[in-house]
Amino acid sequence: MSDPMDTDGIRALMEDQLRLSRQLRTRIAELSDERHAPVAVVGMGLRLPPTINSPEAYWSFLCGEGTALAPVPEDRPSLRAVYDPAPGRVGRSYVDRAAFLDCIADFDAEFFGISRREARLLDPQQRMLLETAWEALERAGIAVRRSDRLNVGIYLGMMTSEYSERNEDRSDLSSIDPYYITGGGLSFGAGRISHSMGFSGPVMGVETACSSSMTTLHLAVQGLRNRECRYALVGGANLLLSASLMVSLCQTRALSPDGRSKSFLATADGYGRGEGIGMVALMRLDDAEAEGRPVLAVIRGTAVNHDGAASGLTAPNGPAQQEVIRAALADARIDPAEVGFVEAHGTGTVLGDPIEIGALDGVLGEAVRRRDTPLSIGSVKSRLGHLEGASGIASVMKTVLMLQHGVIPAAADPEDGELNPHIPWERLRFEVPRTVQPWPAGLSRRVAGINSFGMSGTNVHAVLEAYEGAPAAGPRGSELLTLSAKDPEALDRIADEVGSLLRRTGDERLADLCHTLRAGRAAFPQRLAVTGTTARDLADALADWRATAPRSAPDAVGAAVQPPRPVLTISGPDGALSQVVAELSAAHPDLAVPESVSPDPTSRLRTMLDRLGVRTRPGRADNSPGDRTPVAGTAAARAELTWGAAGKHHTLPLAGNRPEDAPALLHAALAVLFIHGADLHMAALRAPGARFTAELPTYPFRRQRYWIDEPAADAPRPAVGSPAAPAAPGLPGLEALTGYLMEQLRDVLQAEELDPALSFLDVGGDSFISTLFIAKVQERYEVGLTADQLSLDMPLRDLIGKLAESILATAAGAAVTA
Repeated sequence: MSDPMDTDGIRALMEDQLRLSRQLRTRIAELSDERHAPVAVVGMGLRLPPTINSPEAYWSFLCGEGTALAPVPEDRPSLRAVYDPAPGRVGRSYVDRAAFLDCIADFDAEFFGISRREARLLDPQQRMLLETAWEALERAGIAVRRSDRLNVGIYLGMMTSEYSERNEDRSDLSSIDPYYITGGGLSFGAGRISHSMGFSGPVMGVETACSSSMTTLHLAVQGLRNRECRYALVGGANLLLSASLMVSLCQTRALSPDGRSKSFLATADGYGRGEGIGMVALMRLDDAEAEGRPVLAVIRGTAVNHDGAASGLTAPNGPAQQEVIRAALADARIDPAEVGFVEAHGTGTVLGDPIEIGALDGVLGEAVRRRDTPLSIGSVKSRLGHLEGASGIASVMKTVLMLQHGVIPAAADPEDGELNPHIPWERLRFEVPRTVQPWPAGLSRRVAGINSFGMSGTNVHAVLEAYEGAPAAGPRGSELLTLSAKDPEALDRIADEVGSLLRRTGDERLADLCHTLRAGRAAFPQRLAVTGTTARDLADALADWRATAPRSAPDAVGAAVQPPRPVLTISGPDGALSQVVAELSAAHPDLAVPESVSPDPTSRLRTMLDRLGVRTRPGRADNSPGDRTPVAGTAAARAELTWGAAGKHHTLPLAGNRPEDAPALLHAALAVLFIHGADLHMAALRAPGARFTAELPTYPFRRQRYWIDEPAADAPRPAVGSPAAPAAPGLPGLEALTGYLMEQLRDVLQAEELDPALSFLDVGGDSFISTLFIAKVQERYEVGLTADQLSLDMPLRDLIGKLAESILATAAGAAVTA
């Protein structure tokens, strides 16, 4: 039998157990924190009625007066045709007003590589989702390059997709083509965003009726916490394009006859419908802070549940609403007494509003009554309309703006009359603001809740909090501003918009602004770059460029086909070059290379250039440290980049007589390289303390109309495309056949013209188009190639030439056999 354990052994064992216990508690706390990790809203994109296209415009609307209601537009004839002011008429709608978007037919199909044929058949919801997704990411400073395969998840909420009904006629199916499948539908709306932008994260479309986009918010928060994606796009869409749903809602008396949701008012008599598209970009808060993203607000918690066995499928359930609010507060780790505002579902129905207020009272009421500050309640539906599947995302964006500004907009107009008498307001410490007011000063935190309840019973609540970010970096000396676009007109527009912003911008924000434009935007072929030390300097430089730059030729700004690879030549003593490198490191800490890593200043300078994407070749004076010789009469270092292109020789100095000039010289050199098409990585050019900013103009999409008119009630539906070509009388020569094939491709794409230098993919071609094109050609000629044998990334002139040669070879072989 062994000896009993001695005292030292027992002590050591206990210490080990205590250490393991502490580690276990720490790990449990870490896992709990992961489950409740805060999520940052870093960008927003929106199209709200009638013409609200930016967060700034939305905030101006919220702080203003009036509603977005308007008569049914002329381009919605079916909605106009079913109108009858007398409620209860079978097959009729008693509503002739709603919150409609203007110009929903306009789209920049070319920007997203979509053919005219597909763009016409594409649900306008999908088109606007593409644009708002791009804008949300631009405002977040996230540059989208398809080849990067960013880990972005797409979470989309939609209720209806009615545009495809315009091609539905069981008596004539000639208008149905492959894009009937992908042009509408919830899953394709979400998948198209990821496909167009080359993302790799999860993609899902969700339909829970009016709570659809808030349900996607909950799913996105969970996905980010579980690290299923690094970035998430959460969106919702709603358009009123068919009479069917309008008639159905009127048959249930769900809609207000005057088209307005009168949230919490005595005159509440149903909800008013509205259109809108919204998209928010999300990240985990710790990741957003690490990347220097603009944190607009923080999502602390979310929850989702269902009404279950309520009195009816579409009837609200007060206890279920209480459950979801409590669950979201628990997820957020927020005390009910800290909530200062609730963006309510607030549809303005006689049944729904009192039940919702009762649920809020059941969860928040006691805590609110114990404090000095009442709880403010509002709903954007009273002014913007009920956006149904997109209503939740409209509420989220409103709440984010409120938290940013520390202001609560009016929830009802003074002339709106009394509040709903079925709600015991005298007992509650809830108020519906009639004027714009500051956030309550008596609350230590700026916290808001958001309700969203679906007609099918799915309830969602989210808890958001304001974010206190670091102050602006402040003036830092020389700056480089870069802009680019896909065509000269767009470049001129963005230059004008940025120039106007600069004239309203203080120099303390300049580093943030230039960093965002350099590192947070994708670089396109049409480019400009200017340098300066103040906002006015840069604004003047942009104005000068706009006054002198050509506008017509595609290469007006000069993006080179082959990006330059300059020669780096260095001369002068090591000590002087070390001073130049030190100045660059101080101005741009992310470029710095420690001497411990590379003591040679030449190697450090070349590494800095490599980090910026400047691939250099050594010059004759740059073979080794010993080959560098001082310049006669000075101890200064000399460094320059040189290259030749299009018969021109370019020399870009990087160092001169004064080491402190090095940052400005580097900016000037990078400006020239950028204009000439260099693929630069300018995130490392960030000034100390600079962060991405959301307060910049986004890409100016071109407005071109793509629209299928609703057919008259008894009119035959026209077929899409042109009729089959008659059989050829004989085989033409190669040149004539090439022209014929190009014409057929233009017809299939429904393009006005085609540039033979562009690829099939560049002009909006895809697998559907290639199949339709080959089938159309085979109506006249025998083709020896199948669609999948054609390389879609080769220039059109080569692809068409290869196809023409195949047709001629096939015909020649058939003639020999005969």
